Amino acid sequence: MADDGSPRHDGSSSGGQQLDPILFNQPSTPNQNPIPEGQDQMSLPTRSLTDLLHPPRDLALMRQRLFEVQDKIELQVDEFERYWPYVDNVWVRQHKAGTDKSGRVFTDYYACRLQRPTYTPKPVDTPRREGQPTRKKQIREGGTCQMRLKTIRYEGGYSGYTILKVGDETQHTHDLDHIDKIKRTSVLMEVAKSEVMKGYMPASVFTVMNEDMEKLTAAGGRYLNRNDVRNASQHWRQVHREELRVHEGYKYDHGNGIVRHDGVSSTAQINGDLQMIDPALNDITLLPPDTLRFPSASRAFLEPYLPPKEPTINASGLPHVTLTYATSMDSSLALAPGMQTLISGPESKAMTHYLRSKHDAIVIGVGTAIVDDPSLNCRLEGVGGFGGLGWEGQPRPVIIDPGARWMISPQSKVLRAVQSGKGRGPWVIMAPGFAMDPMRLEMLKYYGGKYLGLTEFDKKWRLRWEAILKALAAEGIKSVMIEGGSMVINDLLQQENSSFLSSIIVTFAPMYLGQRALGVSPLSAVRFEDVRWQPLGSDVVMCSSGVKPHN
Repeated sequence: MADDGSPRHDGSSSGGQQLDPILFNQPSTPNQNPIPEGQDQMSLPTRSLTDLLHPPRDLALMRQRLFEVQDKIELQVDEFERYWPYVDNVWVRQHKAGTDKSGRVFTDYYACRLQRPTYTPKPVDTPRREGQPTRKKQIREGGTCQMRLKTIRYEGGYSGYTILKVGDETQHTHDLDHIDKIKRTSVLMEVAKSEVMKGYMPASVFTVMNEDMEKLTAAGGRYLNRNDVRNASQHWRQVHREELRVHEGYKYDHGNGIVRHDGVSSTAQINGDLQMIDPALNDITLLPPDTLRFPSASRAFLEPYLPPKEPTINASGLPHVTLTYATSMDSSLALAPGMQTLISGPESKAMTHYLRSKHDAIVIGVGTAIVDDPSLNCRLEGVGGFGGLGWEGQPRPVIIDPGARWMISPQSKVLRAVQSGKGRGPWVIMAPGFAMDPMRLEMLKYYGGKYLGLTEFDKKWRLRWEAILKALAAEGIKSVMIEGGSMVINDLLQQENSSFLSSIIVTFAPMYLGQRALGVSPLSAVRFEDVRWQPLGSDVVMCSSGVKPHN
């Protein structure tokens, strides 16, 4: 693609944020509430029964994912804080690898709890203080699993965690249920402790925690027992000798223990504090106002033209490439060069964002980036930042900017999307011979982006599409969605480049833009193959598996 721009200087950078010690199991900031007398040597619980009765969304699924770590897991910081304590019975931190040179990347290594050597109790147990019973230590299972993972936290224009398995072939020698039987999560123990500290009997706390067995199991508490509750609150009970009570709506029944009164419908109604629920934990209806919805019934016609569900780099070393754009009936993209023009209807717009969610990267030319200042993210309901976890479903923005003309700044929409956790940092592809201003380069890195410099031109001194696609494949990109602008579209429809296209999806709007409009018009005639037409709102969508020269 031709581009005669020259490097310009702009941008800024700033240092990383201070690391939050809570995320690395270090002592947290002390509670600001006064600590009761006799309790100054105890840690105050940070969990309550609310965490059990109103757990994070898809908790059982997330625990399994964080146990297996089959694929890379990306979570925003609040999501990591939300889910990690539910698997801290599985993972034990081995050591901190420290930070990188930028001071923004922090790495921790964890091992499965069963990697530690088996513990054999001593013949004579450790002496106890006067009045305390002798502990009966048991043999601790260990030395049987070599599963390890690492967590990488990035602090910069956004904050997030990447969780990776150490060793591709390594896997657990046991299942999650086995670990849940051996060790309780800190969430369960803190919930038990917090309830006893409210003045409730351990037996009553145990009964209430078992009220909803499905939620208890999802939190790793299938094997929770009364001794666990007693152990969690033992220190507090030794200091506080006052009489404990059962929960409201429950009673002690001789021979049956703690039972519920007739007529009490649920534990959510017996504790007034349970109404104080963080809606972010389980309410997926609180979505950003610009969230888009594309009904499942409208998606079927697109399936044959989407990247495979398990995308791979093809035999030529290139990713799956989808060319998509919206055009008027006179094949125009805008009323005039440099003028942003709304063409497609709301249904087609939602379809475009659905397509973005199915691709690893979204590619545009520098002209479109300068004129439109696009966010280049996906706003479909259910993707990361719009009801989903982490950045799942968010494509990587890629701007083809051979001459480094794009004056990206923190006010650019693409970086504002990164800051709000609703998009990924952009990659910029440059031509050889162009040196990027260090300040602008550092700013892009700060937001999780980077520059990719190519070394290959075609015979017309343009960047070669094969080199662009191979560079993206080398970065792990297996599917690419190319949206424009006109130079990019026209170039890809040329005979020498059209073979790179795996599918073409074009939206035709019922309008003319006139003779001064900026249009799609390849140098030579082409004909679309394997065509399917689909009405969508007031527009019509054409899907094709490729193009061929038309004589």
